[in-house]
Amino acid sequence: MNYYESLNRPRPLGIYVHIPFCRSKCAYCDFNSMVTDSPDIVTRYIDAVIAHMESYRTAVRDEYVPDSVFIGGGTPTAILPEELFRLIRAMKKIFPLAENTEFTVEANPATVSYSTLTRLRRLGVNRLSMGLQSAHDNELKALSRIHTRKDFARSFRMARDAGFDNINVDLMFGIPEQTPDTLLHTLHYLTRVGPEHISLYDLKIEPGTPFYENYAEIAPTLPDEDAEADMYLSAIAYLRDMGYLQYEISNFSRPGRQCRHNLKYWNCDEYLGFGVSAHSYFHGSRFSFTRDIAKYVEGVTVMDSRVRITDELEEVGERERIGEYVMLRLRLTAGIDENEFSRRFGYSFEELYGEKCRRFIRGGFMIRRRGITALTPAGMFVSNTILSDLLEFEDLGRFNFGG
Repeated sequence: MNYYESLNRPRPLGIYVHIPFCRSKCAYCDFNSMVTDSPDIVTRYIDAVIAHMESYRTAVRDEYVPDSVFIGGGTPTAILPEELFRLIRAMKKIFPLAENTEFTVEANPATVSYSTLTRLRRLGVNRLSMGLQSAHDNELKALSRIHTRKDFARSFRMARDAGFDNINVDLMFGIPEQTPDTLLHTLHYLTRVGPEHISLYDLKIEPGTPFYENYAEIAPTLPDEDAEADMYLSAIAYLRDMGYLQYEISNFSRPGRQCRHNLKYWNCDEYLGFGVSAHSYFHGSRFSFTRDIAKYVEGVTVMDSRVRITDELEEVGERERIGEYVMLRLRLTAGIDENEFSRRFGYSFEELYGEKCRRFIRGGFMIRRRGITALTPAGMFVSNTILSDLLEFEDLGRFNFGG
């Protein structure tokens, strides 16, 4: 019997929906997204996502009450507003949400209007995640973003006027033409604007992206590794001074404004993902769906069981659960409570990982204090390397963290 069953209460659940459409594809982006000017493709995709959610209606209602929703992409606000509204109305009908549900929609500053934001707020969306990336137009142009700083300022004001009092803004560092000084200027600008939450991501140049194909051309405009480390550590200090507390490698918030949905990922809580390439952790299994939009739509809407939309399916065994818990919890500044680890798994964290952790502690990349093991800011900057060594694996790519 789990904790919620012992209290005779339904379990909380996160819901993620992937909208794979954009107005244009950024040169660094390796997310599953595409540019389309076909309303028919979007309509059929939304139909498929709704049908897919409907197929989980009973499984969710019998045991769960969703208390966080995140609609990401792609760019959810790039599709026709009525399609987005239709998706939200259907979701709320299929999955009655908890009264205090955190409901986030991602938005690009160039693809929102006041009327759309007002309608979203009336439909129960209470959190926005907006992609600024930089407050310098030359850096935005180098990233092939379709918005300017002026577009962002206008969209942010509209969001406030529409009633949103919980807004995340995404930033990037290590991008072409950026310097430590220009990043500091971006942070100064954004903290004056005053969102409740800031996500700061290091640019990763991934295979299959224009940046990867043209790396020789952009390499001279990129900050070197030492400059990137300085950017990250300086940003942590500046945001702390401005009242934004780091609670995860890439995430900072005002007190009490952490992203509850993403905390489900880092705490190994359950969530269901819908749409192409969406991942889930549900009933002890991890699974994901195909990246192919046409295959997804056909598999969900056509009564032909031979069309398989599940891409990966894995029963999470004890060893995998422990490894994932360590990997995800070490992303949090709160780290791993060794007593909680023992209660959850019945093993000693010190016996399993203590020897390797001590090496990173001596190097200044980890700390251990009063039974808590956590990464330091320097350790967070090289977290993938540390986790690969600690857990003896290297593939962290299937975990995609939003803001």
